[in-house]
Amino acid sequence: MMKKLLTVFVALLAFYLQVFAQQSFKQWAQTPPMGWNSWDCYGSSVTEAEVKANTDYMAANLKKSGWEYIVVDIRWFVENDKAGGYNQTDPRYVMDAYGRYLPATNRFPSAANGVGFKALADYIHSKGLKFGIHIMRGVPKEAVAKKLPIKGTQITADQIYTTEMQCTWLRDNYTIVADKPGAQEYYNSIMELYASWGVDFIKIDDLSRPYHQGEIELIRKAIDKTGRPIVLSTSPGETPVEKADHVSTHANMWRMVDDVWDQWKDVVHLLKVAQGWYPYIKPGTWPDCDMIPLGRISIRGERGGDRQTRLTKDQQYGLMTLFTIFRSPLMFGGDMPSLDPFTLSLLTNKAVLKMHKESTDVKQVFQQDGKVAITSFNPKTGEHYLALFNTINTPGLIEVSVNLPEIGINKKVKITDMWSGKSVGTADKKLTAQVAATSAVLYSLK
Repeated sequence: MMKKLLTVFVALLAFYLQVFAQQSFKQWAQTPPMGWNSWDCYGSSVTEAEVKANTDYMAANLKKSGWEYIVVDIRWFVENDKAGGYNQTDPRYVMDAYGRYLPATNRFPSAANGVGFKALADYIHSKGLKFGIHIMRGVPKEAVAKKLPIKGTQITADQIYTTEMQCTWLRDNYTIVADKPGAQEYYNSIMELYASWGVDFIKIDDLSRPYHQGEIELIRKAIDKTGRPIVLSTSPGETPVEKADHVSTHANMWRMVDDVWDQWKDVVHLLKVAQGWYPYIKPGTWPDCDMIPLGRISIRGERGGDRQTRLTKDQQYGLMTLFTIFRSPLMFGGDMPSLDPFTLSLLTNKAVLKMHKESTDVKQVFQQDGKVAITSFNPKTGEHYLALFNTINTPGLIEVSVNLPEIGINKKVKITDMWSGKSVGTADKKLTAQVAATSAVLYSLK
């Protein structure tokens, strides 16, 4: 009898330990991650000097406002990539004997002598910040062609791949067949490497359309096995809402849409897609609006030339209002050393960032006829927050109204414009605002 009880106890303990391991990653992102990503301004050709310049700026000017991640985006392992797209004709890959990509030392000199990103990560950590990288899902085609061994096994890369569902827009890797012997071990090996470098954040591309459930599960297990708190971001494009329960138990953040650029139609699309994701805005797991395409972008980017964002100031208020009240992760895409005072003010507004960090119960009130209302609540201060959008690209103001009892307010409240900090009067039972075209207002109600 005692032997049976012991067997049951051991089985239950193993089950609960597994559940705990699967959920503990949520502790690593209790508030939405905030940082900088190199993609919008440097595309696939960012250099170490540019990463360090942005690191220095964040440490000096944004860290005190909660910004902390520095993320090196796509193809850091290609020596001869280009601006305005990808060199897919004759890319020179850098990888080790186990088919794991390494930083190209002509772009990242501190990676010489096999140290990988360790030296750059140490530099970023010395500034009190955290380091992240981007990778594509799958196994490198070159590792498959060369039949490179998977670390710690007798299996080679050509035994774990398929050409099915290969990424359509970048052909560096093949799909990994999740149930093949060696598949888990390959992901274990790359996460082990990244953990040894000191990586704190990893964005993994081409996981969401179609939804690669098997590879996502391999990745989750591999990160957990390292014992290092590495925040996981799945990307892009429109993660299927029917996979919400799965992605929210495997990733800290996931993209809702394809790349967001400096055009108002992308914000309108985000508002529409976001309607399915409000129930999943929770500590540790965050639907992701994508990067913030403000300030100076596309220095060597994928789309268009070197420029200041094409969004008007009204549209920038609209974009930042959506990202912050929705509690999306905030990954700034512009070149930080080039920041102008207006853009810096959007990134450091204390009241808005407090809402982004502390609010709960985010929900859409309505979305119709070009008008959108989103609300949330701060249990620490008793404030209700209300964002009102005019998505219509027709000059002039439109009236947007909300019945206050619909958002849980049954008293007269003072209204504060959160972007300016100015009082704009009071409201009782109903609040009406005049909202400029392609913009938003953001209020604190108390």
